[in-house]
Amino acid sequence: MRALITGASSGIGRDMARVLSAKGYELVLVARNEEGLKDLQKELNTKTTVIPMDLTKTQNCKKLYEQEKNIDLLINNAGFGDCGYFDETHLGKDLNMIDTNIKAYHILMKLYLKDMVQKDSGKILNVASIAGFMPGPLMATYYATKAYVVRICESIRQELKKKKSKVQISILCPGPVATNFDKVANVKFQLRQKSSMDVAKYAIKKLEKGKFYIIPGLDVKIAKYCGHIVPDTILAKISFMMQRKKIAP
Repeated sequence: MRALITGASSGIGRDMARVLSAKGYELVLVARNEEGLKDLQKELNTKTTVIPMDLTKTQNCKKLYEQEKNIDLLINNAGFGDCGYFDETHLGKDLNMIDTNIKAYHILMKLYLKDMVQKDSGKILNVASIAGFMPGPLMATYYATKAYVVRICESIRQELKKKKSKVQISILCPGPVATNFDKVANVKFQLRQKSSMDVAKYAIKKLEKGKFYIIPGLDVKIAKYCGHIVPDTILAKISFMMQRKKIAP
């Protein structure tokens, strides 16, 4: 089995690579941080190809697909966030976030899914967030990108069912995780964070069982449930208060 993981040089992506390598997967690891990828490659026991690449560029996503077509498991994991009032955050960072969190996911999923449907086998795991189920004032762009991932995957899942396809699509929707996300997004989480390895192990375990929504932790499951029953206006107020506490001093 051969897996491709984006954003593999740190955090959840790096730990999913470790979990999959222990299971015997051949790996293709992609990230901008070449040094981080090579350090990870040294510790893994299975054949591992590292590809330093900026996936915000459309041509790079297409190049990656052309270069690495034989993939059984695609894990779209690369992504980052930002925190602040929408009219005060940097437009360039917003657009880079959209390119990373949405466009790269969309392109790779589209290209690899076509092949998987044709073969009638394969799995795609898209890393979303519990943020994808609710409004997120002070992190508006990030929450919107994760909502995109959730909705497009829910739609594709139904399409695959109607085709009676054996291809599996899943979304990983964690809450706060102890990764480099905090530094990049300029936030400081007040809630207890799960370790990236715990999330990675849980994600792969549930993926192998065919789960669509992969949600680590009872507290996060409750948050998802509340997202369905609590009016969006109330959720937005609650979210604002929580986000305001996150802003790093």
